[in-house]
Amino acid sequence: MMFEITLICVGKMKERYYTDAAEEYRKRLSGHSKIEIIEIPEYRLPGNPSVTQIDEALRKECESIRARLPGKACTAALCIEGREFSSTDFSGFLCDFAQKGISRIAFIIGGSYGLHDEIKAAADVKISMSKMTFPHHLSRVMILEQLYRAFSIAEGWKYHK
Repeated sequence: MMFEITLICVGKMKERYYTDAAEEYRKRLSGHSKIEIIEIPEYRLPGNPSVTQIDEALRKECESIRARLPGKACTAALCIEGREFSSTDFSGFLCDFAQKGISRIAFIIGGSYGLHDEIKAAADVKISMSKMTFPHHLSRVMILEQLYRAFSIAEGWKYHK
């Protein structure tokens, strides 16, 4: 299964431990997929933002995300309201896409305040990494690792135990 995968991420990763981990999984995925990571600037907010300020920030991020969505791609919004998968189920989910002829997938990861409701509503699928809350930069590493694990499961490799 060969996919064109785009990760649209709000916020720039600065911490080396995140960038190193993301790059490692990006390299591992290169044999299975073409991976593009697009970083959208996170809208700056004051220390204690109001609901209105947060909504305005999410709306501006929403516009930036929409402008960068690849054409004819299935979109997957990573959000807490999404469907939770086991690693094996996620692999099967991707295999189902491949069987349906879907080869372009865009995963959308919000910033500190998540994703605007319009992005979630427009997504073809909503995926939750867990009911727990994680830093959005860690979520990028986690989805890259789970993509690699999904391909490993589909191909019967020993990586997934």
